[in-house]
Amino acid sequence: MSEPHTAESPANAPTALIAEDETLLRQALVEALREAWPELRILAECEDGAQALEALAEHRPDVAFLDIRMPGLTGLDLAAAATDVSPATQIVFVTAYDQHAIDAFEHGAVDYLLKPVTVDRLAVTVRRLRVRRAPGDDRHAALREIARELAARRPTQDDKPALTWITASAGRETRLILVDDVVYFRADNKYTTVVTAEGEALLRTPIRDLLDRLDGERFKQIHRSTIVNLKAIAGIVRDDSGKGTVRLRGRPETLSVSQTFMALFKSM
Repeated sequence: MSEPHTAESPANAPTALIAEDETLLRQALVEALREAWPELRILAECEDGAQALEALAEHRPDVAFLDIRMPGLTGLDLAAAATDVSPATQIVFVTAYDQHAIDAFEHGAVDYLLKPVTVDRLAVTVRRLRVRRAPGDDRHAALREIARELAARRPTQDDKPALTWITASAGRETRLILVDDVVYFRADNKYTTVVTAEGEALLRTPIRDLLDRLDGERFKQIHRSTIVNLKAIAGIVRDDSGKGTVRLRGRPETLSVSQTFMALFKSM
């Protein structure tokens, strides 16, 4: 996670979090916001969904600019979790795909920004956010305005396929593993351990790179070092500290769920 922007601002200045896994795009958005909204204090600049969720819980910013496609937790996952960990945070989605912006309505977003973010479009977003901070704001009017913009656009399709098979090593043997059969993935230094009901194998791909290729509807990150197949979960228990423990189908061990990630399982 990058160092936040620390320019002097009034104590009551609005605060923000930026989550974008592409460094250049993240830096460009930071610079653009400094120009468009000088009094805004950027508290955290995050490069993946896990960092962003932890930063949301820690800082509880007024605004979160969330890239929808990130390794692990998507912007939509974060928006859903924010209702628990930072309910007052206003969400702005940043996306390359119009059809993703439509999902913003279901997650209570104030606005969306299409990549590459333009100065004029960012100015509109800043105006909407400022109105939302003002007494007597009309959220529904803002959403109707966004709906008109979306209706005038033709959605594009993101056809990048999720992984179906992976090749992993078990000793001298190379295994071809169906992703649906994976119980969970665990970070192992620069590599990733793949765990199935039958045993373990080593994947020569860091867990962060793997996150972006998995089906986000089926695989969820529950810890910085762990991704679990939701179909393999037999049960989840929350302890008094707010952390959780996952029981698995077909495996004797349990998995720890970080406190911040428990918000993703509130409906389970």
